[in-house]
Amino acid sequence: MDTQNLTVIDIAQNAATDVYKNIPVAQVNNHVVRMSVMTEAYFWHLHPNSDETFMVIEGSIFIDLEDRTIELFPNQLFTIPKNVIHRTRPNGSRSVNLTFESADLTTEPLDGPY
Repeated sequence: MDTQNLTVIDIAQNAATDVYKNIPVAQVNNHVVRMSVMTEAYFWHLHPNSDETFMVIEGSIFIDLEDRTIELFPNQLFTIPKNVIHRTRPNGSRSVNLTFESADLTTEPLDGPY
């Protein structure tokens, strides 16, 4: 994981793209903060060893769960507990999000839809 401590990270500059991008921008103790530019839906999955928190910076995202869909807008935050089946997708052509998760996160792909 390539993050730089004691360095200012410009999220807007890193997000200046129209293609999918998911990069680590910071490491805090045993957790990582990732910046994601979402241009397409991510597959159905779960994380058996970590909760996952999303915060929207630009645009909005849908977080599909087995029984409902959550829409997040800029400056809103939502946490998915470990072992909860979900997928994320941008509302529109693009969104920019920060994700907070364990640095040793495991992702288990699943067949959907749910």
